[in-house]
Amino acid sequence: MAPRQALLAVHQALEKCFHVIEQQHNSWQSTLTECLPILSSLSNLVEQLQACTKVVFKNTAFREFSDLQLRLKYKLTQAIEISLEQLGEKMSVLKMVQNTTNNQVAACFQMYEQHADAIGLTPVLERSWLCPSIADMLEWLQDVQRFYRSQYLSRKLLLQDISPDNLPSIQALPQSWSRVSEQMDQDLVRDTLLKVTYFIETREGS
Repeated sequence: MAPRQALLAVHQALEKCFHVIEQQHNSWQSTLTECLPILSSLSNLVEQLQACTKVVFKNTAFREFSDLQLRLKYKLTQAIEISLEQLGEKMSVLKMVQNTTNNQVAACFQMYEQHADAIGLTPVLERSWLCPSIADMLEWLQDVQRFYRSQYLSRKLLLQDISPDNLPSIQALPQSWSRVSEQMDQDLVRDTLLKVTYFIETREGS
């Protein structure tokens, strides 16, 4: 393949990859937002369950309802299990984002490796104010890939030992979840997409 055609093929692969990343990032962000009320609900349910456990019902106005405490505990435990299932569903979406991003980045690198010899080194390093270099963009894709992998795995490990029987860990989950976000720059993907804005617009207009 001629150098110009090889360069065009790699640019097209990069353009497609960044489009997919933008779509997946929107899904990632909206899913994380949807997790917040679930986490808050879990924390509140644990507080209620702990309070229910501490109350001596025979010393209250509800003493005539001998099974009330057990029924309340059961309902609260069921609600906790449902919330954990909902959180698990959100984790499945995050995993899908990670996998889709990984696959797209891998396909982009495969396209580059396929045409690297035809393109040569100099065009790979060339950049302008409109278009970052291929080397820059490939490096940014790896950064995005690492971001999703690290963030997903950290959250997965966080939830690994969570169960309705481990109330303290559930109650601490909102804070632990927030700390995962603090591990990395949460604007990395957005900033990367901003860096390639002109490149994408130029590609779309060509």
